[in-house]
Amino acid sequence: MKEIVIISGKGGTGKTTITAAFAALAKNKVMADCDVDAADLHLILSPDIQHEEDFYSGKTAFIRENDCTDCGKCLEVCQFAAISPDFIVDPVACEGCGVCVYFCPVDAIDFNENLSGSWFISNTRFGTMVHARLGIAEENSGKLVTLVRRQAKLLAEKQNADYIIVDGAPGIGCPVISSITGANAVLVVTEPTLSGRHDLERVVSLAAGHFQIHTFVCVNKYDLNAEMTDQIEGYCQENNIGFVGKIPYDTIVTDAMVQAKTIIEFSDGVIAKEIGIMWEKINRSI
Repeated sequence: MKEIVIISGKGGTGKTTITAAFAALAKNKVMADCDVDAADLHLILSPDIQHEEDFYSGKTAFIRENDCTDCGKCLEVCQFAAISPDFIVDPVACEGCGVCVYFCPVDAIDFNENLSGSWFISNTRFGTMVHARLGIAEENSGKLVTLVRRQAKLLAEKQNADYIIVDGAPGIGCPVISSITGANAVLVVTEPTLSGRHDLERVVSLAAGHFQIHTFVCVNKYDLNAEMTDQIEGYCQENNIGFVGKIPYDTIVTDAMVQAKTIIEFSDGVIAKEIGIMWEKINRSI
């Protein structure tokens, strides 16, 4: 079983479009949407939810008014000004450190886990997908990403799947690390701009350099800046990174998304063929 994670140095590069296309091309697979902060793979794959569970993460203090003696110890030790003079905890300001709970002399502070979101197992026209929804302003998305990947692996093993296709998180932070750790291969989707190259170099350093994962690169909308595309391809050659494709700009991609279809289903044109070639190159290499 091979796990292929599609990531990018920033959001909006076309990562989900390519993930959905790979889902259409791959046989006998499980999909996972690990971009839990802004999940959108479901917009294309139209999942039918079969299983749903709540996701709890982090804790928030709550002072029980009837048990509080107004001693002020919690106000003294809180470093985030999360407790008002009338001993009410602001759940937005509370960082969940638990110091007030530890020092309360009468044990008048509850410290319960937060309901931070939900995760799902769904059926799609391409097979099973595991995905999630993180609540507004909730943290610990890396923990939720790990949960989604773990569930996807369990399902893939149960179904004897050949692939796990993962829509990873953008950037280089905790959600990305949780998305790629232990994967067989990473495809980085970038754009032919100066900032695109900068973001690419950072995420390649993380995936190929630090985690030593087999890393591939493709340039989306390459024909908007052919010179920068050549520079990115040269960077990949110099650093022994597999450069697997150049996707031209075409509004047909947007047309496909509006119809909630992958580009593979919507068209047999240049873009669909290029993505098909990319998929074959990655498979041959891993």
